[in-house]
This record gives sequence, C-alpha cells and structure tokens, in this order.
Amino acid sequence: MNFLNEVTLRYPDAVSFAPGRPYDGFFDTEQIFRQVRGYLDHLVEQGSSPQQIRTAMYQYGPTAGQIREIVADALRADEGIDVPAESVVVTVGAQEAMLLVLRALVAGPQDVLLVASPCYVGITGAARLLDIPVTAVEERDDGLACADVEAAILAERARGRRPRALYLVPDHSNPSGTTVPERHRAELLELAHRHGVLVLEDSPYRMVSPGPRLPTLKSMDRNRTVVHLGSFSKTVFPGARVGFVVADQLVADDTGRTHLLADDLARIKSMVTVNTSSLSQAAVAGTLLAADGRISELNTAAAAYYGDAMRATLRELDARLPAARREALGVRWNEPTGGFFLTVRVPFRADNAALTRSAEDFGVIWTPMAYFYPDGGGYDGIRLSTSYLTPAGITEGTARLARFIEAEAEAVTAAAARRP
Repeated sequence: MNFLNEVTLRYPDAVSFAPGRPYDGFFDTEQIFRQVRGYLDHLVEQGSSPQQIRTAMYQYGPTAGQIREIVADALRADEGIDVPAESVVVTVGAQEAMLLVLRALVAGPQDVLLVASPCYVGITGAARLLDIPVTAVEERDDGLACADVEAAILAERARGRRPRALYLVPDHSNPSGTTVPERHRAELLELAHRHGVLVLEDSPYRMVSPGPRLPTLKSMDRNRTVVHLGSFSKTVFPGARVGFVVADQLVADDTGRTHLLADDLARIKSMVTVNTSSLSQAAVAGTLLAADGRISELNTAAAAYYGDAMRATLRELDARLPAARREALGVRWNEPTGGFFLTVRVPFRADNAALTRSAEDFGVIWTPMAYFYPDGGGYDGIRLSTSYLTPAGITEGTARLARFIEAEAEAVTAAAARRP
C-alpha cells in the first residue's frame, strides 16, 4: 500500500483505479452535525439527563460500545441478523474487529487461520502481527468451493494443526469481486459446523451494491458458527472509523462457566483501544436512527452510482478490447454485479515494475493482484476499483489501460519471438 501511495503521489495526473474507497460526492460536511444531533435527541427521548449525555459524549465510554443496541436493531431490520445487543462489540473500524477476533480465537502455534485466496490484506496483516499461521484456499471463478475448504481442513489436521476459523468476503469480495452463490453458502455453513471451524464473515460491500442481496451467512447461521464482521466505512463515512463484530458464540472460562465470545473481545479491546470514539459512534447512530436502521435504503443512490460505475467500466473495457482482440491477446476479466472491484487477467507479469510503466508511460494506476495472494502468485492479475472515479474518469482510464495492456502484451510476444 505504501508503494501504491508513492506511485499515486509521483504521477498526480494519472487516472487511478487503485483506491478502494467511497466516492466523495455523497458526503456533505453539514450532515455530520445532523447525525450527531439526531443521536443526542435520541438520548433525551430515552430519558438521559444533560449530565448523562455530557458524560456519554465527553468521557471514556463502555468498551463494548454505547450504540450496540442501535446496531443490533439495524442488523435485525436490514439483514435479518437477530442477535442480542450483548453479542455486539463496536470497534475502531472492521480492522480492529479482525484483530480482536483472531487474538481471542487462536490459542497457540497449532492453531491456523484459513483464508480465501486472493484475500483482503487486512486480515492477513493482522494474522502476521499476531504470529498466526495462514493457510490459503484458492478461489474459483464463483468463489470458494466447499470441497477445497474441506480438503484444506483435512490437510491441516493431518499436519497436526487445528483450523480455527475461515475468513472470507462472500459478497463482491475485495480484491476479486466474486460473490459466493446462495447454494454454496448453506453447504459452507454445514461444512464449518461439522468440522468445528468458525466462519469469519466480512461483508462491507453489501449495502453499496445494487439489486437484490443474497442472505448473509450470519442470517443463515443456526449453530452459532459465524462471527460477523461489519463496517460503516462504506455506508456512512470512512472517517468515522466505526465497525462492529457480532460474536454470539458461547465459550467456557477456566472454571467451566460459559459466556459470550463478545465478552472476550471486549476484554481484549480494553487493552488495545479502550473504547471506540463516542463522537464517531454518535454520528453513526444518528444515521441509523434517521433511517430506522435501514442503511440499505439510505444508500440506494450510492448503490446505484457504484453499480453504474461497475457497468460503465465493463462496457468501456469491452469497447476498447473486444472479445476477439482480448482472446488473441490472452486477456479476460470477471463481471461483478456489485461492490467496488473487478479482476483483469493479463498475459504479462503485472508487478510493481509494470505498474510503474503503466503510470509513467500511459497515465493509469491499478493494483497488482499479487499483493492479495498469501502464498504468492497472482502475477497475471490486475485489480480495478471502480468506486472512486467519475464517469469521465472511467472512460479515460479504461482507454489508457487498454493501450497499456496492448503494449505489454505485444512486448511479451516480441520477446518470445526473439528467443531461439
């Protein structure tokens, strides 16, 4: 990521398909004040005194979060996830949620984390910080296959290790853009329950994607197999840095008494960040209250915009590299129906050197897919983020990208012809 930032700063006029962040046009600085005011009014309606409200806003708050009832209500209204507020921990973004969950679940060197590959670098980075072994399960074109997950579980057990959890982004994943079909979701839950492996479900792109949504794994969960990681960065605003985790699993302490996994996460959080910013929680809570918990309705316009951006990118790619031409070059891409990302496969090594050539000679920036492969590989892949660009930027950026791909493919062909 540091390299990407460096390239972006070095070539400020380049069109960048790299940032996986929301479009700035949906944010209005005045709405922050309305959001906070909405939460303060809610506290008054709930009977809080001026002193209690002042304390709630200015002092250290509950470690597990002061808005978790509101978050739980929103999950019930919008996602069909029906869990008690006590199972929710409000975190500093979903990134802290990942760190807390891994720290709570992994007890020793024999424990291993399974991840979909390619994989979001935040989870593998957290695992590295905690010295947790990571085993990659290669994604297929339609996401993880249950047979591949089970084979990885059995292989790890044969090595004397314990697969503790499986991390995946089932909806419009980062980086590949794939979505796990509904039929595979039920199979995956059954498989995880049978093998005693928890599923860490991370779905930040659901509410910013157009069209019907598949059910979350957590809403389908009948055996408390799923730990659900959530974020308001894509739906409310990234700067709030508010995420959450739903951990309703029952765990036993040294005396045999049971408690919620969420309690363990809160204890760990108390030693890491103490609590999530009260001001940030207030802004998020005010947004949720104003929408009656239905973030999906609040994000209707944003989801339509991102859907249009994805379709425009695919349309422009097809116009610049028609089917016959890309077949001749050995180029292909997937066609996500939502989310921020799609993957382009190319016939050359798409590494940092290629990215530098792309930025310097063609004025277009993208993300090498190799960053997202825990076991190495992915050097034929380019990740394009479609969320942050205007329609004009997409048109110009895809034109530049197509010229870059053509030039690199021709260079590979020429080099092969020169070899004896």
